[in-house]
Amino acid sequence: MITIITILILLACVVLAFFILIQNPKGGGLQGSFGSMSSQVMGVKQSTDVMEKGTWALISAIGGLCVISVMFFTKPEGGTTKSKSVQQKSQPAPGAKK
Repeated sequence: MITIITILILLACVVLAFFILIQNPKGGGLQGSFGSMSSQVMGVKQSTDVMEKGTWALISAIGGLCVISVMFFTKPEGGTTKSKSVQQKSQPAPGAKK
């Protein structure tokens, strides 16, 4: 399950990067280079709104997937965070007197 969530996060990151790169905060960007065709279909103002809403939706999706992915991590065996070498050093040798 963690693999599927990781793939979804990576896919959302690629789409988010695409959305960010085609936007320009001043209204230019790549959407302005298509000339009148883009303003006839959607209008520059509407396409900016769609891109901004898409950006926020993808940011929310990535954040949510990251939080959800924590539920699928498994705990290490043994239940402690100490390494085996530290545990072995702290235990007395068998047959040694205290």
